[in-house]
Amino acid sequence: MVQTIRIEAEAREQAGKGAARATRKGGLVPAVIYGAKQEATLIALDPRDVMKELHKGGWQSHLYEVAVKGGGTERTLMRDIQFHPVTDRPLHVDFQRLAAGQRIRVRVPVSFLNEDTCPGIKAGGVLNLVRRDIEVLADPDAVPEAFQIDLAEAGIGDSLRWSAVKDSFGTQAVLDRDFVVATIAAPTVVEEVIAPAAAPATETAPKGKAAKGGAAAAPAAAKAPAKKK
Repeated sequence: MVQTIRIEAEAREQAGKGAARATRKGGLVPAVIYGAKQEATLIALDPRDVMKELHKGGWQSHLYEVAVKGGGTERTLMRDIQFHPVTDRPLHVDFQRLAAGQRIRVRVPVSFLNEDTCPGIKAGGVLNLVRRDIEVLADPDAVPEAFQIDLAEAGIGDSLRWSAVKDSFGTQAVLDRDFVVATIAAPTVVEEVIAPAAAPATETAPKGKAAKGGAAAAPAAAKAPAKKK
C-alpha cells in the first residue's frame, strides 16, 4: 500500500509574496495546506526534506503527515511544487488536506513483471510505454505503490491495457475506457545501403607520346624549302 511519510514544518503567520520571500531568505521553503472545507494553513519546510522526497520519486502518490511545530498533524497529499527557473530550487509547495472517507485522485506508477522472459522482447521487440503512471481515484489508506502488468505471454504487436493490471486495489481509473498502458513494438529494421563500386580510372597517355598499343603520334610538319635568291 501507499507509503505514509512524516514531514516536519514550522507555522507561518503571513501570506503574500513579500512574506514568502522572507521565508526563503530565512532558508526555508514556504508551503500551504488547503482543502477539506477548512482554512488554509501556512507553513514553512526545510528544503532538504523537500528535495529528499523529490529524489525518491513517486511523491504524488505518497501520503504525508505534516507535523506543524507547536500545532497538530495534518494528513495530506503533496500536490504541486514550484521551482526556480534557473537554479531548480523549490520555491513553494502545495499540500491537499485529506478529509475522512474522501477518495483522492492520484497517479500510480506502472511496473512490469517477467520483462526478461517476455516472448516479444526476446524476439527483438521493444517495450513501448504509453503511460508511465495511471491516474485513479482511491481510498487514501489503500493507494498502491505501483500497478503491475505481467509480460510473461506478451508477443510482438500486443497491447497491454488497463484490464491487464494484476490488481487495481479497489481503485477506479479516471479514464472511462480500457486504455493502452504499453505495447510490444516490432524491432526497427535499418536497411544497409551499399554504394556501387567506382569504375576503374582509365590510363591516359602522357602528352606528346603515343598511347600504349595506340597509333603513333603524328609526325612533325616538314620544314618549308628556302626561297631562291
